Amino acid sequence: MAPSRAQRAARARRAGPRTSGPRTAGAGQAGPRRQTGIGALAIAVLGVLLPGTAYLVARRFKLGTVVTLLSLGLYGAMAYVGLRKREEAITWALDPSVLLWMIVGLSVIALAWIAVLVTSYKMLRPLTAGPAARSLGSLVIGVLCFAMTVSTATGAQTLMAQRELVKKVFGGTESKSPTRPTITGKKDISDQLPRLNVLLLGADDGADRDGVRTDSVMVASIDTKTGNTSLISLTRNFMRMPFPADSPLHKKFPTGFWDPKGKKEQPEFYLDAMYRNIPKLYPGILGPSDNEGADVLKQSVGEALGLPIHYYVQVNLAGFAKLVDALGGITVNINYPVPVGGNDDKKIPPSRYLQPGPNVPLKGGDALWFARGRYKVPTADLARQSRQRCTVKAIVERATPQNVLANFESIAEAGQQMIRTDIPQKVLGQLVVVGERVKNAKITNVDLDKKKNFPTGRNPNYAGMRAIVAQAINPARRTTTPVPRRTTTTTPSTIATQPRVTTKPPAGDLTSECAYHPGPPG
Repeated sequence: MAPSRAQRAARARRAGPRTSGPRTAGAGQAGPRRQTGIGALAIAVLGVLLPGTAYLVARRFKLGTVVTLLSLGLYGAMAYVGLRKREEAITWALDPSVLLWMIVGLSVIALAWIAVLVTSYKMLRPLTAGPAARSLGSLVIGVLCFAMTVSTATGAQTLMAQRELVKKVFGGTESKSPTRPTITGKKDISDQLPRLNVLLLGADDGADRDGVRTDSVMVASIDTKTGNTSLISLTRNFMRMPFPADSPLHKKFPTGFWDPKGKKEQPEFYLDAMYRNIPKLYPGILGPSDNEGADVLKQSVGEALGLPIHYYVQVNLAGFAKLVDALGGITVNINYPVPVGGNDDKKIPPSRYLQPGPNVPLKGGDALWFARGRYKVPTADLARQSRQRCTVKAIVERATPQNVLANFESIAEAGQQMIRTDIPQKVLGQLVVVGERVKNAKITNVDLDKKKNFPTGRNPNYAGMRAIVAQAINPARRTTTPVPRRTTTTTPSTIATQPRVTTKPPAGDLTSECAYHPGPPG
């Protein structure tokens, strides 16, 4: 019967050190086992940085060479992808099937890494090590294995959260949208869409509401090469919203969305009522759709501003607070008291006010009211639109890569609950690249000129708005006498009363608009 490891160690201790004669394998502490227990432990631990090197020290040259080369190959591949294939890596990270393989691969690599650590230490540990040294080594190796297991589980959990977010929020091949453009993943998006126009909808579907109202309607027009972004806010009480001439809805509402025989003020024909009312009146009129209300608004808002709307992103305002909390809050400048709650129509005062101040940190609930509070605020809708643009700016600034990674699971969970969109999975990688450009670019506001173009909202001058938008987005094309695009909302009886088309392109820098300058909105 072969002697046990303990018996061999005891014999070695009794034999003592050999001072003469040739050494043979297995006699005493041959080769790598001459080092102390601490030295063996240190080499095994350092071998975690480049798996396989500890095998080489233990004179297991074939095994050590294979594992070391595999480790170097893995490091090299990671460096190559990070430096040369970054956009492809982003695309992989947004593909649910690839993410699943990433989770499996991460688990396999982690198990292999732990196995290399444990076996390296066993090969290097001296046979004569006492109980204390052996216990210390086992404890350190155990703690390292536990740390590697926890890190792997955290990474796998993050990848799983990413996979669920992509699957639940972004459409796959089964999603339907009659207004979505066709974009291929083979060409850079900037070559296919020099400008990307995204409709941002704030949906208020509280328990006290009949259906969903889009109280916040904004368009982000993005230069896909530079990331420079123009934000265009529309007022919720716009009437006579137009439709493109080739839309089935234009046949139903040739002079815009309103009732020519109705009262002057028609709340059920406001912009914020279109999302819920038109699909009720004419279900399926635009074709198969996952979100008919959003497709209606894409067509109408695009016609009103003279922009093709490519995608929409709809944010549930109740879920918005969770996103802000997941990011750790936002910081804004508050220039006048902003009401928290309150209802002008029912004469219900707010519970409190957000007080003015520079660089005010806001958690989710207060950030929501900063974006939407309007009780007795002068120029309420315009003031709220300005604060909403500042909220978007604050979120963009807060969403740094480090912050997003640190809070990714919470952000992903909030995103699943609050976001709807028709952005397909296959273009996510390219849009993320554009999003990174936006973070480092200029964000401006396009003022649609309320005094001239929509003093009441009952009969807005959409031709005037289109002229402003066209000149703000393409300043090189400005002319002193622009030819307005034909509007579908005017009739012969109303042409003479339409406000004069303005050519003023007042695009303001949000840094100035969102700065601290105390005083009432104006």
